[in-house]
Amino acid sequence: MMSEKNIPATDSFRDHLATVDEKGKRKWVYAHKTKGKIFNIRTWVSWGFFALFFTLPFIQYKGRPLFLFNIPEAKFIIFGYVFWPQDFFIFGLAMVTGIIFIVLFTAAFGRLFCGWVCPQTIFMEMLFRKIEFAIEGDAPAQKILNKGPWNTDKILKKISKHLIFFFVSFIIANFFLSYIIGIKELWSIITGPASEHVGGLFAILGFSAVFYGVYISFREQVCTVVCPYGRLQGVLLDRNSMIVAYDYKRGEPRGKFTKNNEAALSLGDCIDCYQCVKVCPTGIDIRNGVQMECIACTSCIDACNKMMDATGRPQGLIRYASENGIAEGKKLRFTGRMKFYSLLLIILSGVLMFMLFSRKDVDGTILRASGMLYQERGTDSISNLYNIKIINKTVKDLSLSLKLEDLPGRIIEAEGHNILVKKEGQGTGSFFIVLPRDILAQRKTKLQVSIYAQGDKIITLPTNFMGPASR
Repeated sequence: MMSEKNIPATDSFRDHLATVDEKGKRKWVYAHKTKGKIFNIRTWVSWGFFALFFTLPFIQYKGRPLFLFNIPEAKFIIFGYVFWPQDFFIFGLAMVTGIIFIVLFTAAFGRLFCGWVCPQTIFMEMLFRKIEFAIEGDAPAQKILNKGPWNTDKILKKISKHLIFFFVSFIIANFFLSYIIGIKELWSIITGPASEHVGGLFAILGFSAVFYGVYISFREQVCTVVCPYGRLQGVLLDRNSMIVAYDYKRGEPRGKFTKNNEAALSLGDCIDCYQCVKVCPTGIDIRNGVQMECIACTSCIDACNKMMDATGRPQGLIRYASENGIAEGKKLRFTGRMKFYSLLLIILSGVLMFMLFSRKDVDGTILRASGMLYQERGTDSISNLYNIKIINKTVKDLSLSLKLEDLPGRIIEAEGHNILVKKEGQGTGSFFIVLPRDILAQRKTKLQVSIYAQGDKIITLPTNFMGPASR
């Protein structure tokens, strides 16, 4: 961070948001167009994000959507595998892994996620703001338009902007909803009678209104007011974390550009042109050091590099660096700490992925019928009554049969037929296990019951068999 001696005594940037004035009134951010090498790379990344966002709902795997987060029905599909509340332990591990991932990733790489792949940033900077530039022009033209009278030109531009913003928000809302209810159900809402899909239509309009409100008005306040990540970075970052940083040792003292070489000798490389501030989507001055509002979008880097090129100075006055790197004049490198955190993240992600893909498609429990002991069958056999519950996570109906493993005996289904379980549903049944009396050496005997579908063993479930006390 920039040392206190380099920060003006009157600077109170840490006491208030950059987008709020002394009276608490919001200051609208007119971000200028960004151009540069890093912005071009971010543009290609955003196109990749758009391609994923708008195509994933159509991709099916094993007869299911690739991703589905149906919160109302507590049904989640990840990479084509369905998860129910019974898989809560996997979600618990996923949440813990996610928290650790955020902590370690931020400690090592700062807010790289926010600037490069956060949906809020990508939609705002790479879609809606570009639409705004196309209709109203760059930041200076927008200021003039907003302060000018309501003439025909202004009315047409404002109406066009609001209509296009809402239309794009409506499209995004439809795709967003498809991640919750599925693309097939969404298509039913769109093509079916409105009277049969009132809830779905209200959901689409509700999401559309939220997205429209965010991108037409709320904008950067999502990052500075709503999102907790910016506040967390004050705890998660340290002096070795990668951040977008201003090299104050090279840039100070600031001064306007001059061709007078003698005067320039006493000044740093920062020419105080404010281009880094003008392009910032959250309205901050990166030269003040690390700030909560910075989303690491790199617009200031491109703007500063352009000015350095124009004045014959080397690029990198604003760059990816660490606070210690700036203080010691060292280039950012992949430190041992970053390597360790990255390895730990890979291991955690690998464990989670292993659990996701090794999870069984059919699961269940076998419990002895409550309130009952054992039953004698003739003089040489003992039976127990069991209840079985099967969860079918596949996309096909299953007819399941039971077989006793490792012990002589037999299973008698109480209903006299196989257990039928609907696709993505649950099935229950009752059955007796009959064992010869002479093999029961203890009061409690452990058993393994295998479940077969079309002759293939798909799962083995444990249970206990109660018999008379040994003599």
